[in-house]
Amino acid sequence: MTKARRRSYGVKGAPYAFLLPATVLFALFFALPIGYALWLSLHKVQVSGLGLGAGARKEVWAGLDNYTDALTDSELLGGALRVVGYGAIVIPVMLGLALLFALMLDTDRVRLAPFTRLAIFLPYAIPGVVAALLWGFLYLPDVSPFYFILDKLGMPQPDLLDGGPLYIALSNIAVWGGTGFNMIVIYTSLRAIPAEVYEAAKLDGATPLQVALRIKIPMVAPSLVLTFFFSIIATLQVFSEPTTLKPLTNSVSTTWSPLMKVYQDAFGKGDIYSAAAEAALIAVVTLLLSFGFLRAANSRNKQEEAR
Repeated sequence: MTKARRRSYGVKGAPYAFLLPATVLFALFFALPIGYALWLSLHKVQVSGLGLGAGARKEVWAGLDNYTDALTDSELLGGALRVVGYGAIVIPVMLGLALLFALMLDTDRVRLAPFTRLAIFLPYAIPGVVAALLWGFLYLPDVSPFYFILDKLGMPQPDLLDGGPLYIALSNIAVWGGTGFNMIVIYTSLRAIPAEVYEAAKLDGATPLQVALRIKIPMVAPSLVLTFFFSIIATLQVFSEPTTLKPLTNSVSTTWSPLMKVYQDAFGKGDIYSAAAEAALIAVVTLLLSFGFLRAANSRNKQEEAR
């Protein structure tokens, strides 16, 4: 083999060499665990006799039985409904505030813009468990400084960890922690809009409100779609906030959200087979919702371009 041909093979193989570490890591820590979870979801443990002794418990093929049980499980369905109510509060409020803050920071009159951006983004840098503990302390009537102030002012002191207000308490934690990230995404898109567009709008006599509604928001629509997509996934996977607040109130059960139900079945009951089926169903629902939303957004964009 000539030197030129060896060099040619080396150049052609370089991309595969660069991809090899990422491919190995993807297979070991992503593809194989998913495959193993799917394999577990199709099996179950068969107990013979009293379940004692060697061979009394063995793994057998279950087919779709675990999936059937999961789809008819009232606790899993109840958790899904609670997550839907939780998302109905979190997503519009969080994205609405993120868009509002991004538009305000993009104005010429804003002062201390770097500090303001950092202040809004900073809660996102705090781990979810720490944020839930922080807000849980503020929600407890016996130790919260807010309840002390309300008591001194003679104002009512609502229990945010019981009943309907619990949704507001959990949503507040998610909104407080996630608004900054979404604001940065939208703000970055706003800064990418050419200055000539704003100058043309000002020459046409457009007010700042008209510029925001008719130029800025339509032009950052892809960023809004992206943040909405991320918010859907995060909502369906809510786990740390209700799990952290559970010791503080009896209103949060061990199966409050679908992922909490998966955790309870896997580590509380020791039924990893049912937990694997439930996790697979959650992943499928997340994929279908995300794919459906992205397809609807792309279809709308194509219709607007056609006009």
